[in-house]
Amino acid sequence: MKFSTLLLTFLFATTSFGQDKQAYEIFDAKGTKTSYEKIIKTALKNKIVLFGEYHNNPIVHWLQYEFTKDLFAKKGLVLGAEMFETDNQNQLNDYLSGKINQKVLDSTARLWKNYKTDYKPLVDFAKDKKISFIATNIPRKYASMVYKKGLEELQTISFEEKKLMAPLPIEFNGELPGYKEMLKMEGNHAGDKMPKAQAIKDATMAWFILKNLKENYIFIHYNGTYHSDNFEGISWYIKEHNPEVSIMTIATVEQKDVKDLEKENLGKADFIIVVDEDMTKTH
Repeated sequence: MKFSTLLLTFLFATTSFGQDKQAYEIFDAKGTKTSYEKIIKTALKNKIVLFGEYHNNPIVHWLQYEFTKDLFAKKGLVLGAEMFETDNQNQLNDYLSGKINQKVLDSTARLWKNYKTDYKPLVDFAKDKKISFIATNIPRKYASMVYKKGLEELQTISFEEKKLMAPLPIEFNGELPGYKEMLKMEGNHAGDKMPKAQAIKDATMAWFILKNLKENYIFIHYNGTYHSDNFEGISWYIKEHNPEVSIMTIATVEQKDVKDLEKENLGKADFIIVVDEDMTKTH
């Protein structure tokens, strides 16, 4: 009898401990716990999904892959990502079509250092399923140009180079909280050049998403969560060009405790993925 009581106590304790150790939790914008299935159902009602990530978070990369795979089973997709710059679209297309192999892609495109672990599975899924994959980000040299000399400097580049970014001049709203916070973090040392460099990235990603929308397809875009948090950044520029298009946003945050959404993370997106802050990193 004593042994049975001890065994039951042990099983209860280990079960409770297992339930306590969650890697992640999903919440809606109001902080109510929700489900992965709800994200899928909501995505099907929208034209664009902005999937905000932490670039080194393995849980979110896994969820991106699963989400893409499960949504594709229900709807045609176009994929796109911040991690590919617009002047590398030809190389990406050649890889997807089988004209070049991974080794050639590695040597000709500016792939991120965590490409093989975090983004290659998505690209290979697109290749296998014959899904378009769009390079949406402005080539980094132009974002660097804005950071150093301002948006006006882009007027000096060639007509062909301007095709690699959103139509100029872009509108810059320095009152958006995300850009204001960026300015504060910089301590005003660079003036407004840092948020403007961010803005040209956001505007370009928004432009190439809209440019590649297809009738009865959903466009999934993978980007750093700060590019779409609080319905700003990419989302803001999309709405500036097309106010009627439907967008679902997903944000990623890290917290010490994933059981409840912290106040500062409320309203960051339609869905917020909270990952344990002790989660191992991919790089």
